[in-house]
Amino acid sequence: MIRYFLALFALLLPASALAQGVVTSADPRATEAGRDILRQGGSAADAAMAMMLALTVVEPQSSGIGGGGFLVHHSAARNGGGKLETIDGRETAPRAATPGRFLGPDGKTLSYAQAVGGGRSVGVPGNLRLMATATRKWGRLPWARLFAPAIQLAEGGYAVTRPLAGAAASGAARWANFPATAALYAPSGAPVAEGTTVRNPALAALLRRVAAGGADAFYTGENARALLAAANGSVGSPRDMTVADLTGYRAKERAPVCAPYRVWRVCGMGPPSSGATTVLGILGMLERFDLKALGPTSPQSWHLIAEAMQLAYADRENYLGDADFVRVPVAGLIDRAYLRRRSGLISPLRALGVYPAGNPPGAPIRTPAVQQEVAGTTHFVAVDGRGNVATMTSTVEGPFGSQLVVGEGLGGYILNNELTDFTWTPERDGAPVANRVEGGKRPLSSMAPTIVYDASGRPVFTVGAAGGKTIIMQVAKALIAHLDWGLPAREALGEGLVYFGRDGVILEEGTARAALKVDFERLGHKVVVGRLGLKANAAERTPAGWRGAADPRSVGMALSE
Repeated sequence: MIRYFLALFALLLPASALAQGVVTSADPRATEAGRDILRQGGSAADAAMAMMLALTVVEPQSSGIGGGGFLVHHSAARNGGGKLETIDGRETAPRAATPGRFLGPDGKTLSYAQAVGGGRSVGVPGNLRLMATATRKWGRLPWARLFAPAIQLAEGGYAVTRPLAGAAASGAARWANFPATAALYAPSGAPVAEGTTVRNPALAALLRRVAAGGADAFYTGENARALLAAANGSVGSPRDMTVADLTGYRAKERAPVCAPYRVWRVCGMGPPSSGATTVLGILGMLERFDLKALGPTSPQSWHLIAEAMQLAYADRENYLGDADFVRVPVAGLIDRAYLRRRSGLISPLRALGVYPAGNPPGAPIRTPAVQQEVAGTTHFVAVDGRGNVATMTSTVEGPFGSQLVVGEGLGGYILNNELTDFTWTPERDGAPVANRVEGGKRPLSSMAPTIVYDASGRPVFTVGAAGGKTIIMQVAKALIAHLDWGLPAREALGEGLVYFGRDGVILEEGTARAALKVDFERLGHKVVVGRLGLKANAAERTPAGWRGAADPRSVGMALSE
């Protein structure tokens, strides 16, 4: 009888009295913003959006309202189940964009410097439309309240972090043609140093207008005019973004992509993200190997991971793109029988050496095309006391995006260079490339916000990362480290990475992976030990409740409510 009344009392209590929420991001100020929103009774989605806005201010080199992102959301149910949904806030190409956007008059691809700096690389931003959709579906607090932490940071000022200072030091040499950016992040000609206070009154003013007027205040009116002036007025811009491009932008609700891995169910974002299909491809090829028995110190574990990685990425390059424009064989790429066949190519004793794309069920005939994607981006996670989970990756693409700042007076927000994520060569062997530029199309992405469910259907782990194409591998590595090797979330994020490049397998410098060089060479790999710009965030369910984690490589932080 006592147990009955205790259970009844628990049902009558607000969920926040039963559990604590957690938040984690790549910057302590953004994490604090998310925690503040949870403490005010906000949902996981509310907290995630407050972090997205705060990161616009304090991590401008990586993400913000001038870019886009992908959100994966779990809505908890009282019976322990729930509903998984995703929102695509990826940027779109202007409707007038053509496949030859990144080709010169001679038909050859432009240099990166020619392509990235200015309006040629700018896509229609999606983050505020994503935010509007997410808060309409899952929000608990008034829209305007989510802006308060970001406005305070922009107006009152914030201290420059080591990553922001480093990005400014690298970018300042390119800002001769971008005076608004230089004025904000390299005043008096010197890039801002770590610890310097930056104030951004123009951004604060815009955030106030959007807080009062909703997302339409970004896509129409004063900001729309300023955005178009920046994008179309820059050096070398095609001048083809229009008011109709901005007002016509929509964030899209997409079906999540899920597949089993051992006793778990792993879920993520579908096209135009290649995150879920490629992560699930890696895991699916590794499932026949006993990674738990091999352990994280075994060279063979990392050799197997490296082989599966390169096979999965080959499929990514061949088949992925915006599914609104091209046929993407999502079901075939994660088909268990197909992945078993692909796994059969992997030998525990020898590197394959050549990693061709496969032929998944339902796949069109394609030729591989290499996509450029620069390390950047950010990830953040919020879990509220009711058990709702929001995990989002957000980006302006490369450091400081297109290098353009939109704003009246001093300050503003960075515009993305997301269109450089399209494949610059529109045809290969006489056939159109899946990820070529087309008007209204969303470029292929590696962003991989992920939620893992246990056998009973409970979310138990969520993770995402930043760093261009390495995002997929960072997420796959964290999943293996946590699920197979039982490492806590922070240790799983901190494990050194194995990646690949033109010169062979890359073993992350300064980590235990670097010591595998001789073992990998004996297995037939070409090996490079090198630095990789990595950062990730995660949250794990523990017996004491949810616990957040930030990559030890980053200045990020996790906080409980």
